[in-house]
Amino acid sequence: MSDITRIDCGKRMSEAVIHNGLVFLAGQVGKPGESVAEQTREVLAQIDALLARAGSDKTRILMAQIWLADIADFAEMNAVWDAWVPQGHCPARATGESKLAAPEYRVEIIVTAAQK
Repeated sequence: MSDITRIDCGKRMSEAVIHNGLVFLAGQVGKPGESVAEQTREVLAQIDALLARAGSDKTRILMAQIWLADIADFAEMNAVWDAWVPQGHCPARATGESKLAAPEYRVEIIVTAAQK
């Protein structure tokens, strides 16, 4: 049986969990009230930092789930996402519209990655 490593384990959740060479990140959100583009940039920076702490990076992302409070923001989010994802390392991805934890949040991203 493999060990389970938890990063920033709180009362309710961990920011990341590592098991069997896979890294599972909790949903990441940006600063409430900022634009979709700015929230997306912040979320992707948080993902970069968490993946680094877990022994991975964005070239190792296997799956991304993106939630937008308003699907009309799809193009704005994608402009930031497309600039961030390294060419040739696009993960499987799903994007949907959903109410997020607070109305000020406009984008939330969840990723699963392989460790290096």
